[in-house]
Amino acid sequence: MNSGKILLGVLAGFAVGATLGILFAPKKGSKIRKKIVDKGENYAEELKEKFDEFCNLLTDKFEQVKEETDEVVSKTKKKYIETKKEVDKATT
Repeated sequence: MNSGKILLGVLAGFAVGATLGILFAPKKGSKIRKKIVDKGENYAEELKEKFDEFCNLLTDKFEQVKEETDEVVSKTKKKYIETKKEVDKATT
């Protein structure tokens, strides 16, 4: 989770730096506003891509843990059935 916070902090820093750089550039207001919008869209797209990567990674990890859990449950159930048969056999 720390890497997610670091990533968001870095992206926010880039956004603030880019916005300040654009605001203090010697250009017309309309051009500056257009640049701000363009940069904002670029950062939003980058953030969306990073979020999608994070979600995919999280999904992959979840699937991996689910498969491992299913395997453990299956082995445990098999062992339980075998033990129950032995107990039933010994008690009859």
